[in-house]
Amino acid sequence: MGKNGKSAKQDIARFIDPFRIDGSREFHLRSHASDECAGLGKKEAKDLFGASKKRLRDLQEKLYAHDRWSLLLIFQGMDAAGKDSAIEHVMTGVNPQGCEVYAFKQPSTLELDHDFMWRCLTALPQRGRIGIFNRSYYEELLIVRVHPEVLAKEKVPARLVTKNIWHERFEDITAIEKYLARNGTVILKFFLHVSKGEQRKRFLERLDQPAKNWKFSAQDVAERALWDKYQAAYQDVLRHTATRDAPWFVVPADHKWFTRLVISSAIVDALEKLDLAYPAKPEASQAELKKAREQLEKESRGRPAVPRRAAAPKASANGQGA
Repeated sequence: MGKNGKSAKQDIARFIDPFRIDGSREFHLRSHASDECAGLGKKEAKDLFGASKKRLRDLQEKLYAHDRWSLLLIFQGMDAAGKDSAIEHVMTGVNPQGCEVYAFKQPSTLELDHDFMWRCLTALPQRGRIGIFNRSYYEELLIVRVHPEVLAKEKVPARLVTKNIWHERFEDITAIEKYLARNGTVILKFFLHVSKGEQRKRFLERLDQPAKNWKFSAQDVAERALWDKYQAAYQDVLRHTATRDAPWFVVPADHKWFTRLVISSAIVDALEKLDLAYPAKPEASQAELKKAREQLEKESRGRPAVPRRAAAPKASANGQGA
């Protein structure tokens, strides 16, 4: 790798390595600052983000053409952490044919008649595609844990609901993610780490701006009152489900412009490591392409000249032709 390439790798690592959690070291959520921005200003971060988005578009096209790997992006975070806007801005320009977004809300009656992973597993991306989960099966370890009454509605046999159920679900999820990784699905998980003060500010903006009123629900304030319980649940989830096969990124989310840079950098880095390439045409196909070119060029050379239209006669003073 040339000097410039090495420098670029080191530069992008600044926006990835400090936030990547893969189980290789001890993890404490409280040691991660939600307002971190790696010493960048807003303009510099936006310029880097623009370059990263362009690279992502190129890599996504190769991913689609290569048709071997798939990419699963999981977004989790407290209300108003910026999941929707991060997905929108990071994926702007990516070919929609190769990308699908799923927002998982409250489970339906049909979904409750299946295991807790079912609805997400049916939405996994095909080879060559990017799948995005806006919330995911991790809600089963977050909202369901904070609200035990939700678990009671899931029809799990009573004798299976023990004090070990959360650790059992940690094991189930990590096993499935390892299985997916072994079959060619690259998994990146993003926890948008917003502060309680920033969440309050964004809630007030939603109330103050009529165009954003629809985003606000009175339930948001009720959930905010359970902030500490959610933070404890996230600490447990990230610590037990971060693996090399499916790492978590604790993304500082107080500054949206930095949040987007971290996410796009992590995605670009993961795709570049796949060594993607456009499929090569076999010799027989190359001969067909050559023949097609010759036919098209011959067609162009043999096209009859288009006759020039005769100029209209000039009108005389009495309105008739000269």
